[in-house]
Amino acid sequence: MSDAASNYLENKLLDHVLRHATAPYAGVSTVHCALFSGTAATVKTALESGTSSTSGAGNWGFYEINNGNYARQAITFGTAAANGAISNTVTVTFPVANSDYNNAAASGSTVTCLAIMDDSTGGNVLFYGELSVSKQVSSGDQFTISVGNLTVQLA
Repeated sequence: MSDAASNYLENKLLDHVLRHATAPYAGVSTVHCALFSGTAATVKTALESGTSSTSGAGNWGFYEINNGNYARQAITFGTAAANGAISNTVTVTFPVANSDYNNAAASGSTVTCLAIMDDSTGGNVLFYGELSVSKQVSSGDQFTISVGNLTVQLA
């Protein structure tokens, strides 16, 4: 996952580095992984916007999975970043789906994108990207991200 940092995070990082005395960015102790379905380009545009409302297209909340026993999962990046990149150091395991995944957009059960969020519900998009291989999640399936398979990279 190396698509992009959200506008929200880019602004906070710039404020932190260049205006630390007046606008420091306070990170969170736990970040969470969120899953999204829909056309990847559409979902990534919504994730860039930073708007969480589920009221319609253009809002990332419209594309986040919202059924099937889904819940965002904490993700651990335990090793220091190197060469501008950092990867997960613990397997991320989502609950077994009790129905086919879907969302408010009725985009279906194929997860196309994910995001690193600063809260377990709501919150802000920090980083987001398209999966290298989309994954359909039907009832009885379990979405997992193995150690080292999610890398965040700054270009």
